Amino acid sequence: MSRRPALLAWALLSLLRLGEAQKTETPACCSPIVPRREWGALASKCNTPLSQPVRYVVVSHTAGSSCNTPASCQQQAQNVQHYHMKTLNWCDVGYNFLIGEDGLVYEGRGWGFKGDHSSHLWNAMSIGITFMGNYMDRVPPARALRAAQSLLACGVAQGALSSKYEVKGHRDVQPTLSPGDQLYSIIQNWPHYRAS
Repeated sequence: MSRRPALLAWALLSLLRLGEAQKTETPACCSPIVPRREWGALASKCNTPLSQPVRYVVVSHTAGSSCNTPASCQQQAQNVQHYHMKTLNWCDVGYNFLIGEDGLVYEGRGWGFKGDHSSHLWNAMSIGITFMGNYMDRVPPARALRAAQSLLACGVAQGALSSKYEVKGHRDVQPTLSPGDQLYSIIQNWPHYRAS
């Protein structure tokens, strides 16, 4: 089976499993995360572990192209990783997780490794979650926001995130417009958001 139909089949099965999980109302249900091998990630050269449980989550946007299908999000994740590794010379994609407008979470560095998503200070003590797209003038679809919230609940359930974690916007920790005005307005209403 080629990669594109396999990814589509995986996404459909994931959505079916998510629907079943929602029926049972498991409070800390971990929605499926698209593993690196499924989106065609290059091998990581990163080896700096992230001490867990992590206290902070930094939310950003890529400010680039958005994606709304598993195939286009797979390509966008590859594009972001290629830019970070080949142009910026980083050891991997800078984010721990990438959120697509298709409602899926794409594994970046994952829970266990330090990212390169904000400043050196914050990278060492936070998980970096980015939404693929530009959210200055528009909001991400509800399914993408739900995917991010589910990911955070999963992190707590797995012990990767502190139950008292704090969400920060990228602009809260570094001078930038990220995560975009519209997405920033949304995360400011999340229960774990703290500006300072």
